[in-house]
Amino acid sequence: YQPAPLSEKTLPDTFVEQITVLYNTPVNYSIVSGDEKGYFIINPSTGIIRTRKNLTVEDFPLVFNVRATDSSTAGIFNEVSVHVEVIDENDFPPVFSSSVLEQELEENLPATQIVQLIAQDNDTGRNGVITYGILSGGGTKFRIDEATGMLYSTVSFDYEEEPTEYQVVIYGEDDGIPEKKRGYCTVVIKITD
Repeated sequence: YQPAPLSEKTLPDTFVEQITVLYNTPVNYSIVSGDEKGYFIINPSTGIIRTRKNLTVEDFPLVFNVRATDSSTAGIFNEVSVHVEVIDENDFPPVFSSSVLEQELEENLPATQIVQLIAQDNDTGRNGVITYGILSGGGTKFRIDEATGMLYSTVSFDYEEEPTEYQVVIYGEDDGIPEKKRGYCTVVIKITD
């Protein structure tokens, strides 16, 4: 049996699966191994499996065994395995180590690396995979590597002819389910003479 994946936020007493056997006399269902932490409970007469408590995503996937025993002869039984997966919910947004960074950039340099931005996301799997982008500031004078978070200039700056300060707002966005979450960082870039 492989029930539909459960959310890590699944509440206790949620239906998971119903085990059924083709047998002429009543049987008793029981979980016999694999669920050492007691996440699941089975109704001995209907075979309906429910969650017993809150799920901890790090303990999954989990495979446990269910036994159907002849109600009058304990020596007659059969077992089946149940594979349960739990989906990590997108609990956390990406967080930059600082909400504002100041960087100096010399004038007359060719297009160059400015600063490496790194956001942390405490989710696992795709919920913790971060893509970087520029929300605003600087027009086309800056670009960011969406995978690495490295911020680059795309032009050479002239201290005397152009603004000497740019505020570039960077976002880190996770690939979360059901919705993506973002964190932000402002990079203040000061052009030096």
